[in-house]
Amino acid sequence: MDRLTRHQLKQDDFRNGLEEFEAFFKQHYREILNATILVVVVVGLAFGLRYYTDRQEAQANTDLGAALQTFRAYVGQPAPGAMDPGGPSFATAQDKYKKALEQFQVVVNNYKMIPRPKAVAIARYQMGVCQALLEDHAAAIPTLQEASQGHDAEVASLAKFALASELAKTGKLPEAAKLYQELADHPTLSVPKASALLAQADAYRASQPTLARQIYERVEKEFATNSAVSQAVKQQVASLAP
Repeated sequence: MDRLTRHQLKQDDFRNGLEEFEAFFKQHYREILNATILVVVVVGLAFGLRYYTDRQEAQANTDLGAALQTFRAYVGQPAPGAMDPGGPSFATAQDKYKKALEQFQVVVNNYKMIPRPKAVAIARYQMGVCQALLEDHAAAIPTLQEASQGHDAEVASLAKFALASELAKTGKLPEAAKLYQELADHPTLSVPKASALLAQADAYRASQPTLARQIYERVEKEFATNSAVSQAVKQQVASLAP
């Protein structure tokens, strides 16, 4: 009898709990309903945003791939009987780089708001390269400056390397040398230390051959075990003015 009473008490407690919850729900059902709707909307928006951004990133990569294909396209008419190179082809390199520049610009303009804009970073760097190849140095320098400040270290290094080259071409050798030294001090996979120092030495070849030789010798000593680097240095030193 005592056990039955305890069982009945548990049932009563459970029933009372349900009744209290029902009363609370009836009293606050609008707030509960609104909160539930809000959760559903927020979760739905989160999934929708993720789906949208994934689609945007995929499309950005597709558009970037098309622009890169243009950038690497064949120039000129294939020789009679030669295999078709496939993909786009252009009569002149200038035509090719103009078209590629347009396509890279589209990627930058259309996808700059996506959360992980790797494609945009690459496209902006490639824009600067196209402008440089078209000898539009006034446009290439600010484009590459912006690209060199991106969050992706590898792309930023490539942009800084190209920017240094543009600065050297336009007579801003001290600025170029500073960038090359920064790249050498903070090497990446895309721009190793040896590449940065060799480019720095190349920039000094015409105006300061003695300084260029010193940098070449430094590289040769530091990378003595790297046969490719040693060979490149020897070739550059051999062609250097006395």
